[in-house]
Amino acid sequence: MAIEKALLLIADIGGYTRFMKHHRFSLAHAQDTVAQLLEAVIDASGRFKLAKLEGDAAFFYAVGDDAAAFAQQVADIRRAFLARREQLIIDRMCKCDGCMQVNALTLKFVAHDGEVAFQRVKHLTELAGMDVILVHRMLKNDVPVPEYVLMTDPVLQRLDPALRQLTRTLEHDFEGMGRTATHYFDLGEVAAALPEALGPSLPRRLWSKVGLELRSLKYVLGLKKPCDDFRNVEIVDAPGP
Repeated sequence: MAIEKALLLIADIGGYTRFMKHHRFSLAHAQDTVAQLLEAVIDASGRFKLAKLEGDAAFFYAVGDDAAAFAQQVADIRRAFLARREQLIIDRMCKCDGCMQVNALTLKFVAHDGEVAFQRVKHLTELAGMDVILVHRMLKNDVPVPEYVLMTDPVLQRLDPALRQLTRTLEHDFEGMGRTATHYFDLGEVAAALPEALGPSLPRRLWSKVGLELRSLKYVLGLKKPCDDFRNVEIVDAPGP
């Protein structure tokens, strides 16, 4: 088991409102939508390696010290997320809640720099240690905006001075970690230039619809439970008569 310094980053998708349990199509389509958005996030992750998919979040790590790359990489990931979200909206043909709420989906990041233990299990690399626990604790926070990058002191030092001026300090008392100084900046204040989206196309929309239904079939048929491990989707029982 090797111990190394690593930059830890979690990209977390949120924005769905609660679903009733009997809305099987909505949940199945929400599952597929988040999967497509996570695919875009992973494809844009650059030097970050995917440690694990955690429901509606992706946990990344990067070994080494490249101060200039952190903010740029986060910007690239966010651009990819926004571009894929816009394309999903343009190609949308379904009117269920899971599809109609795509435009409300958001992306936030938490980041920490620390020591982690790497343990290889077959083809997987497992990360362990107190710093891994801390970055996950950071997902439950008091940041007052929906889209942000929340970071600890070591990550703040990586930022360009101009971007550092946009950050706000917020002390947290994370469970089992004690009081921790954190800093965040509002992604809504940082421009994200997007590539031009593809224009409307009926054949592409039809093909997207067919693909959506085929990928969702195992959830609709009850072979797998949709959104079961999503932390940002609340599923509630249908009200009684």
